[in-house]
Amino acid sequence: MQAIWKGTISFGLVAIPIKVFSATEEKGISFRQVHTADQGRIRYRRVCEVCGKEIPYSDIGRGYELADGRIVVLSAEDFDDLPLPTAKSIEVLEFVPAEQVDPLFFAKPYYLAADGAGAKPYVLLRDALAKTGQCALVKVAIRTREALALLRVHEGVLVMQTMLWPDEVRDASFAVPTGVEVKKQEVAMAESYIATLTADFDPDRYKSDYREALEALVAAKVEGLELPETGEGEEQVAEVVDLVAALRASVAAAKARRGETPASSGAKPAKRAASKSAARSASRKAGASGGKGAKKAAPKAAKEPAAKSSTKTTTKAAAKRKSA
Repeated sequence: MQAIWKGTISFGLVAIPIKVFSATEEKGISFRQVHTADQGRIRYRRVCEVCGKEIPYSDIGRGYELADGRIVVLSAEDFDDLPLPTAKSIEVLEFVPAEQVDPLFFAKPYYLAADGAGAKPYVLLRDALAKTGQCALVKVAIRTREALALLRVHEGVLVMQTMLWPDEVRDASFAVPTGVEVKKQEVAMAESYIATLTADFDPDRYKSDYREALEALVAAKVEGLELPETGEGEEQVAEVVDLVAALRASVAAAKARRGETPASSGAKPAKRAASKSAARSASRKAGASGGKGAKKAAPKAAKEPAAKSSTKTTTKAAAKRKSA
């Protein structure tokens, strides 16, 4: 499975490198529009309604339509100038009980996997969330869309559940029935029916009968297709941090933001340790920035011997054909 996003979890002063994988997939059979006589694909052309010409992707921009019908065109440079502080970073805002979050806010779940040296801080955050029974409320931007999300533990894995913003959840007052009364006996019968079908949740007991029948129908008409090959993304080098010092400094900073006075004992060592850790991190980043350039140049140099070998092989083959 290929990661769709890479970044870090900002856990106080601890940065946890992670890879993001989609946790769900909608299964079904999709169809294409074809000409029934010769099975030719029916495609759609991108035609401008003003000039009537077919427009290539390079000339297509993004426009925002105003209420009066006017269009405001935004360029790629306009989007580059927008502030997106959570890009490539999952910022922990606070920790909340999971039962206080209505599932109505949930959008899409993602699996988070530790990347490189992020394994230890990853396990640290996972175990801390599991023992405290809390979820981390975070802010993240994936594909330029910024969203709230919850970090929770599921079967030993950190799951990021993206959420809708409060103004994206519609008011439900219009759907509340009015002027309706039910009798006590009717409620009692409904409760009895609910009690009869009450069971522990087990999603494996259920399946889509329609999808299975449709798959069997397609399989009866044609044999299976080959699966496309997927490549792996390049590895990312992660920095190693002093977890204890970073966590001490994070706690002190959090208390300072809330106006609490940190304890005198251990406060100065924590600050000194945090500053040393920050210095080491800066040094590593400087080294990493120089190392990445070298890494990118290496594959080009590696391709040259292969090219020479290919030339020699072609020359030998040509010589054999002439002698024959």
